[in-house]
Amino acid sequence: MHLLVVDDDEAILQLVSIHLEQAGYDVKKASNAEAALAFLQQQHFDLIIIDVMMPGMDGFQLASIVTKQYEVPVIMLTAKGQIEDKQKGFEQGIDDYIVKPFETSELLYRVKAILRRYRKSRQALTVVGNMKIDTNSWELTIANKQYIWPMRELEILNYLLQRPNRNVSRWDLIDDIWGDTLEQPEFTLNTHINRIRERLKRAEANVEIVTIRGFGYQLEVKE
Repeated sequence: MHLLVVDDDEAILQLVSIHLEQAGYDVKKASNAEAALAFLQQQHFDLIIIDVMMPGMDGFQLASIVTKQYEVPVIMLTAKGQIEDKQKGFEQGIDDYIVKPFETSELLYRVKAILRRYRKSRQALTVVGNMKIDTNSWELTIANKQYIWPMRELEILNYLLQRPNRNVSRWDLIDDIWGDTLEQPEFTLNTHINRIRERLKRAEANVEIVTIRGFGYQLEVKE
């Protein structure tokens, strides 16, 4: 699971990140909202922890962008406990609110609970451009025509469709689809991606898988 921690207090940033990493999460750190948005343009995150009081764009403004544009769950950290601050945070679409100082165990529990809730509530139907995949039945529809594809290719395509117009790390994709079971992971992924590209072209899908050199892929939606 990939988490992003945003806080202008270096001590808090390091403390929270260390405990999350020890719990097994992959963590990126940002000291302000602008740096956080730059991270979001580069990769997908499963959850973001945001401090309220930051110079420039504050935590409430950042949370509003994150929840509306990226649909990522948010936990807010604050030194304030006033009810009006909590109300403002929830109005921006955040999922939870923790008041400083807090116990590390409490933060870890809330992170785990939110991630579990989002996994359960994730919609089975993914629709991008003229394509849709229903993961309940693994039915693929392109331009109102149904297709039968190999299961692994459907899983890869669905992973990319859930992250349209975002850079996706090839290693994140490999880890999610295969875990650590492959002997030649990059060769295997490349082979599947090439097959998917051929199938998308034949089906006249209005999406394209673009290679991001040295990083991975981006699924672009054609106008």
